[in-house]
Amino acid sequence: MDKIMLKGLHFWGHHGCLASEAELGQPFHIDICLETDLSQAGASDDLHQTVDYSVVYSRIKDIVENRRYQLIERLGTVIAEDILSAFPPVEAVTVTVHKPQAPIGGLFDDAAVVLERRRHG
Repeated sequence: MDKIMLKGLHFWGHHGCLASEAELGQPFHIDICLETDLSQAGASDDLHQTVDYSVVYSRIKDIVENRRYQLIERLGTVIAEDILSAFPPVEAVTVTVHKPQAPIGGLFDDAAVVLERRRHG
């Protein structure tokens, strides 16, 4: 299966279990991989034969910046479900939600979850 990948999408969100996370917010980084057949787009050079990744970006931005979830697992699930719903040609999606300033209480590079979802039926 062919893939469309967007890496390192940076947003400011208010997700987390702590009151300070809800109030102050923090950065979230998203990576997404869409599995879809790109053969028609490759043959035709026509944007309408593929998934417009600028629209994918806008949908993810809206979810991360305008909604609030306690868990990054839920945030990633909502993103995956939204993309599968909005883009019927997408057969599967992998979403990585990075929370680089998670309140862990120690030094670390990143905290992240990776979710894989497939279209059913």
